[in-house]
Amino acid sequence: WGSFFALPVAWAIFEAAGKAGLATAAVVAFAIGVWAAEKCAHQWGNDDPKQVVIDEICGQWLVLLGVTPDAVHYVLGFALFRAADILKPWPVSWADKNIKGGLGIMIDDVLAAAYAAAVLYAITLGMGE
Repeated sequence: WGSFFALPVAWAIFEAAGKAGLATAAVVAFAIGVWAAEKCAHQWGNDDPKQVVIDEICGQWLVLLGVTPDAVHYVLGFALFRAADILKPWPVSWADKNIKGGLGIMIDDVLAAAYAAAVLYAITLGMGE
């Protein structure tokens, strides 16, 4: 749900503040997310609580940095990010298993975002955009 929620918010941030604004929002979300995810993990006694979705929001925003707001781009970015987050190709899987705490909760989504962003960028180049 965090990834889905991130789409219209990313669009609004991009429209209001451009790519720099979205990049800033992603960095701020990452920093807050590391702190908040750490607190939540301790409070709920779970290494990666499902209630924490700021990792998905941050990851989705990172994916969308490579494209302009467009329904097709955003749907592709959403699908690619979810696929990378679920399949966890290396080093996403390594980070998910080996980095603990708030940083661990956040970093696997950032790494998944890198995969998704690269594929999305390649697709949009192929689309002539």
